[in-house]
Amino acid sequence: MAYLNDIKMFVRVYELGSMSAAARDQRTSPAVASSRVSELEKHLGVRLFNRTTRSLQPTENGRLFYDGARNILATVAEAEAQVIAANQNPRGTVFVAAPLGIGRRLIAPHVPEFKAAYPQIDVRLRLSDRAVDIAAEGLDVAFHLGPLSDSNLKMRVVADCPRLLCAAPAYVAARGMPPDGAALVDDGHDCLNLRFPGAKEFQWALKTDQGTKRYNVTGPFESDDGDVLTGWALNGHGIVLKPLFEVADHLRRGTLVPVAQATPPTPTQLVCLSPHRKLKEAKVQIFMDYMIPRCRADMAAQMQGLSAAAIG
Repeated sequence: MAYLNDIKMFVRVYELGSMSAAARDQRTSPAVASSRVSELEKHLGVRLFNRTTRSLQPTENGRLFYDGARNILATVAEAEAQVIAANQNPRGTVFVAAPLGIGRRLIAPHVPEFKAAYPQIDVRLRLSDRAVDIAAEGLDVAFHLGPLSDSNLKMRVVADCPRLLCAAPAYVAARGMPPDGAALVDDGHDCLNLRFPGAKEFQWALKTDQGTKRYNVTGPFESDDGDVLTGWALNGHGIVLKPLFEVADHLRRGTLVPVAQATPPTPTQLVCLSPHRKLKEAKVQIFMDYMIPRCRADMAAQMQGLSAAAIG
């Protein structure tokens, strides 16, 4: 920036024919104007002006440099104008990742209306229940459910996300109603685990009278797709741990019922993550500002009237 200011001062001195006039034009002192021109001459290794007490005339090198300097300033001004225009009328592509259930229920329904409101912004939505690496995968935004392991990301809380254990009435009729987490293990209940390649040993963190306890649950089926687990649970194949908003309709219809209510799952949060950049691109900020309140409202609407009864 200092070098660019030196070039800008040189151009004004050249065009106005005096240090004093250029200094007034740039709202600084003649001494500063002279110093900036001197720094530029030192950098270039040539004299740009012949100075006397009565006159200031550009040298041959000064005349040669002037044309290039004007082009530099014009290019910078054009680039600045493009950036300002992009922020006032943002455009480009926003790369977004989300868990499958979050993406399908909360984000995807709002993408077309977002596109209609901001036609110059495209959205690339990638849905997966596996953990994502924002930097390595070139993501602008990632929705995440649960604790964070990377502190180098900027986080905005979308909403608290209560969870519960549930199963189909047919499963409970066949296997009995487990009262708590200990029964899940001791009675050998079929627990449907969300697991993806590279995942650690699976445990369910449940709240007990002695604090949070982790239970090593097992079952006949595993998947890296949370909706697949819900489908298996609906068909009576086992117990599933789910965010309340994802199974709210099933609870209302009675196709799933809460189980092990004496030891409910620990609560979690849905958060929106982005790289910790000093200046966030307007398209990314606009997408987050648009999507977060809609996700929050949709979650609240889906869970309305269920929280106390479902979690126990």
